[in-house]
Amino acid sequence: MTDPLRRGFWFLAVGAGAALTHMAVFALTQHRLWPELANAFGFVVAFFVSFGGHRLLTFRDAGTTVTQSFQRFLVTALAGFASNEGLFVLLLRVAGWPALMALFVALVLAAGQTFLLSRFWAFRR
Repeated sequence: MTDPLRRGFWFLAVGAGAALTHMAVFALTQHRLWPELANAFGFVVAFFVSFGGHRLLTFRDAGTTVTQSFQRFLVTALAGFASNEGLFVLLLRVAGWPALMALFVALVLAAGQTFLLSRFWAFRR
């Protein structure tokens, strides 16, 4: 498998695992918390799934230390979460979408931003 195909495969696999983790945590907590807080809690749990998977699989040839990658990925993930939360609130509160559907769309749109920042900054070779 060529490098771009391998990287793309692992990005999608790790991203899907992190997104499913995020959605599962959200689904388990949304009835006890405001949806916006449940989304944040899901993000925190999924962050560690995402970082570990991307560091070990997607960007295993990273030219950065684990600490440097972690710090950069944290900034990358927080930027993705800001986009996610903003779109989530807009779809949930303004457009009146069901919470899980709003979360799914917000996660998908934030994924592209996360990939670009991860590839060209957080795990830069």
